[in-house]
Amino acid sequence: MAWRCWARAWGPRPYRLTVLLEQRQGFRRARARPEEPPAAAAAEARPGPPPPRRSLCPPPPPRAGRPSPRRLVKPLLFAVGFTGSAFGSAAIWQYESLKSRVQTYFEEARADWLDKIRPQKRGDFRKQVNSWWNNLTEGQRTVTGIIAANVFVFCLWRLPGMRRIMFTYFTSDPSSRALCSPMLLSTFSHFSLFHMAANMYVLWSFSSSIVSLLGCEQFIAVYLSAGVISTFVSYVAKMATGRFEPSLGASGAIMTVLAAVCTKMPEAKLAIIFLPMFTFTAGNALKAIIAFDTAGLALGWRLFDHAAHLGGALFGMWYVTYGHELIWKNREPLVKAWHEMRTKTTGKGGGGRSN
Repeated sequence: MAWRCWARAWGPRPYRLTVLLEQRQGFRRARARPEEPPAAAAAEARPGPPPPRRSLCPPPPPRAGRPSPRRLVKPLLFAVGFTGSAFGSAAIWQYESLKSRVQTYFEEARADWLDKIRPQKRGDFRKQVNSWWNNLTEGQRTVTGIIAANVFVFCLWRLPGMRRIMFTYFTSDPSSRALCSPMLLSTFSHFSLFHMAANMYVLWSFSSSIVSLLGCEQFIAVYLSAGVISTFVSYVAKMATGRFEPSLGASGAIMTVLAAVCTKMPEAKLAIIFLPMFTFTAGNALKAIIAFDTAGLALGWRLFDHAAHLGGALFGMWYVTYGHELIWKNREPLVKAWHEMRTKTTGKGGGGRSN
């Protein structure tokens, strides 16, 4: 390997010399690099401020530019359409469930009689599971599927090959490529184990109260709609403040459940799991949570998505006060149309049979 050396004059005096050594590669002369201004080089070498990171959310991928507010039109239409579809499906589900209970009444009675005369098996794992399941309240059985879905999505976050898909469809951000599907899927997504455990504990604790208040079918419609609506409120807040960070978690939907129960039963006594000796009313707890999230949104706190929390709480308060009368009480035309369609379909199917 060859080296070459030369002298170059530097400065105003001709006798001041600077000796430079440059490495040659092979027998070709190295191409001279253009000199950069020292200020530009220093600015390029200076590291920028690290992006803010939230412990409950994975580090966000780089985003390109600020999105236009017109991107909120599509999420708004999705929120309205999904909410209407959720309540319509819940009304039909309730109709089919009641019809199924009437048809299977005698079959269940016959099964109970056979269980009494049939010899019982000891140590049957399936029978133990059935016994545990039957001891749960209707609300606890309803939210078991929701908790299982959250655990499944949490496990997907642990797979390195799924990270790109999880960022795209299971985190909500108005600057992201996907806008509508994350509004629902991010409701079942948690990156932190503590975040998921806390949300699922609150959901389990309030499940019996909210299902006894609304019923299983109506609760599912309210929960899914709350997740979409709270995410849309988060979109609006991020557009207004210019702080675009991915959000995920069931907190918005759970705030709807908590606000609905606290609004209907404001005098109920609540307590914190780690401090059971301190009790407070549900009404005061709801006021404190709304005040905390309002302060966090106004002051720009980034640990939680305070806009989604506020959106979920306001939706829960509105629904149990006015929405139940406006939406669920007016489901009769839809159920009647579904009943007539089912009756015609059954009549056509039964017309071709002979006894």
